[in-house]
Amino acid sequence: MKLHKASAAAAAALVLALTATACGGDSSDDSKDSGDGGGKIIIGIKFDQPGLGLKKTDGSFAGFDVDVATYVAKELGYDAKSIEWKESPSAQRENLISNGDVKFVVASYSITDERKQKVDFAGPYFLAHQDLLVRADDSSITKVADLNSKKLCSVTGSTSAQNVKEKLAPKADLLQNGGYSECLTSLENKAVDALTTDDSILAGYASQKEHQGKFKLAGLKLSDENYGIGLKKGDTELQTKINAALKKMVSDGSWEKAVTANFGPAGYKNEPAPQIAEGS
Repeated sequence: MKLHKASAAAAAALVLALTATACGGDSSDDSKDSGDGGGKIIIGIKFDQPGLGLKKTDGSFAGFDVDVATYVAKELGYDAKSIEWKESPSAQRENLISNGDVKFVVASYSITDERKQKVDFAGPYFLAHQDLLVRADDSSITKVADLNSKKLCSVTGSTSAQNVKEKLAPKADLLQNGGYSECLTSLENKAVDALTTDDSILAGYASQKEHQGKFKLAGLKLSDENYGIGLKKGDTELQTKINAALKKMVSDGSWEKAVTANFGPAGYKNEPAPQIAEGS
């Protein structure tokens, strides 16, 4: 009798095992999906750049880079709910890509020869220029040489600030803060006369509701910054798909709509969508 019970139990266990194998033999985790569609996709963005990539107080994300990334993800087969946003500070972008922590990075990421040694780029999807942000009622700064008698603010270690200080206006009084928000406060309080970085970033700050009407861009094109989407080096298949998505975003009007929505309140005169460079 005991033997019969044991045999029955063994048989039942075997049936369960076979059933489980038939129904769920694929043990892959959808959350780590490596193909297009299904599962989730991890995309790197900035969390602290209004107008480009900003994590809002309610936990949602907004900005031009966010809109571009969301559009591209959709073309790859991922809806907005499948996107996991990962903060990607400038100094960490290459490592995040190389280590596979993100599928790609859309974070005011200028394409440079040095960076192309470590990662590949799709795009460019936006052409920015280094510019100055000044108070709306200030007409004393119309060219970069005017900074020689002015106080200029930027972020510590900023290449934009050094470009002005070393090459364009060496007599400018340069103040470096930990973040652009601090510079903006100093500019509003007249502690400094101008803030410098990419015009897209400046327009993003000026477009914030609490800042509208207080500041204006000087409209100086002090450098060319072609923003690209960074991805793992050698992934030509993904690069081709992203480039196709970017072209579609421009052709169907979504690109221009995103530019207007994110930068429009600052009166920002953006460049036309740049030509996609195959094999960026």
